[in-house]
Amino acid sequence: MSDPHDAAEFQKHVKKYLFVFYALIVGTVATVAASWAHIDSVALTVTIALFIACVKGFLVAGYFMHLMSEKKMIYGILIATAFFFAGLMYLTVLSMQPSSLIHMK
Repeated sequence: MSDPHDAAEFQKHVKKYLFVFYALIVGTVATVAASWAHIDSVALTVTIALFIACVKGFLVAGYFMHLMSEKKMIYGILIATAFFFAGLMYLTVLSMQPSSLIHMK
């Protein structure tokens, strides 16, 4: 026989995953809307799209990969990964910009 509490627990998880799924769809629509918006600054458009992508990534990692219930070590590894990713992106963007330090005479 099945326990009625198991069915209620299952329904709770289904509702949570459906909420995350709908939030991801809304995020995708918001990203497309941001790309179609007539914003003068390309950097601002990219910043908005990256912010939305970070929120969607948090939802996927937190709920579908079950990081919301993991131990502190997992969060430490995740923060270190984000730190090094941001550093590498900064170095990539910095290398693309003309700098007076590179062309010093």
